[in-house]
Amino acid sequence: MTSSEHPDGIRLQKVLSQAGVASRRAAEDLIAAGRVEVNGEVVTEQGRRVNPDEAIIHVDGTRVNLRDDLIYLALNKPKGVHSTMSDDRGRPCVGEYLMGRYEETPGVVHVGRLDENTEGLLLLTNDGDLGHRLMHPSYQVLKTYLAEVDGLVPRGLGKELRNGWELPDGIIKVDQFRVKDMHSGKSLVELVIHEGKKHIVRRLLKDTGHPVLKLVRTAVGDVQLGNQRVGSIRRLTKGEVGSLYRAVEL
Repeated sequence: MTSSEHPDGIRLQKVLSQAGVASRRAAEDLIAAGRVEVNGEVVTEQGRRVNPDEAIIHVDGTRVNLRDDLIYLALNKPKGVHSTMSDDRGRPCVGEYLMGRYEETPGVVHVGRLDENTEGLLLLTNDGDLGHRLMHPSYQVLKTYLAEVDGLVPRGLGKELRNGWELPDGIIKVDQFRVKDMHSGKSLVELVIHEGKKHIVRRLLKDTGHPVLKLVRTAVGDVQLGNQRVGSIRRLTKGEVGSLYRAVEL
């Protein structure tokens, strides 16, 4: 018996089917093609039994979520809402957006924070391992922001920011930067950054001489805000969850 096999477990193709990966017949084809790993071992024989409570399964390199008690949510946080699950001063907070649907699900918390005046994508989950890694600086998960700033951004600023901009607490490098529009003495810029320091986007742009007038986070890793309505909350798709697992090497 191999280390990934569990004699009292469930057949692998059934586990994949129950997880919504594919029909049982299609799951058998995935296994036969060598596209399924259990605990780091490629499994090609049919009928392998696994314990879904313990096994770590990947299909095409993407981890499969086997637990139905874990939820993954995307909130389009409005301006003026605090990134807390509750607030003893009665201020609007993220926890209020779980009411009516997810407040009975234990352990759901926001992953990182957006300041009160920043809008956009905020992830929430009760998957502690994933949440911890998404916030840990060593995994350098990319976040994308759209910022309206004061002033017309000069040509070459993006290159300077990519090379590194010195702030009082260290040199900050953005991963991508582009100007999307300039009009009426204002600029619309998009930047991608893995740095997670407090208020880093606002501090960085202010230091360049272009203070932020409006800031929206539009993506975390491959999870996009898209056209999600402000104040709405939705479940992430299996593909989105898988992309977050990949980003933090789970």
